[in-house]
Amino acid sequence: MGRSRYVITDPNQPHFMTCTIMEWLPVFTRPDTVQIILDCWQYQREYEGLKLYGYVILENHLHFVTQAPRLDKCVSSFKAFTARRLIDYLSEHHAEPLLTRLRFSKRAHKTDREYQLWQEGVHAEMVFNEDIMRQKLSYIHEKPVKRGYVARAEHWRYSSAGHYEGRVV
Repeated sequence: MGRSRYVITDPNQPHFMTCTIMEWLPVFTRPDTVQIILDCWQYQREYEGLKLYGYVILENHLHFVTQAPRLDKCVSSFKAFTARRLIDYLSEHHAEPLLTRLRFSKRAHKTDREYQLWQEGVHAEMVFNEDIMRQKLSYIHEKPVKRGYVARAEHWRYSSAGHYEGRVV
């Protein structure tokens, strides 16, 4: 049995995760590319038992707190599915500079693909208790504020912060 690059220490606990685009390239600058991520999470919530406690999507990476019975498989299928869809989108929209970098970034041993969108693995940290959950959600939601993109966390449209403020985003 092969080892998983997605180390989930306890699937019964939520995990804080980070997924990053190769070379920190700005792929999530258009609503359509962000929608691919949101649609995939919605599918996984409906059909794979994914619980999504919070998220933020920035131009080149995303953070989220999640839990699922087979979280390692959810993360693996999330990255595979979204990579295919995002590469297709970039190709259809002639985003040659991004595609050239993603082609160049592909690991030489990966002969089954032309591009590599996501960095390998995922940074996963188990959320042990409510205090850590609040800390991680605050970190996630404050990222756009700290970067100077918005004045208030709930103003970032690609974040769950608005949900926690009672607004549907």
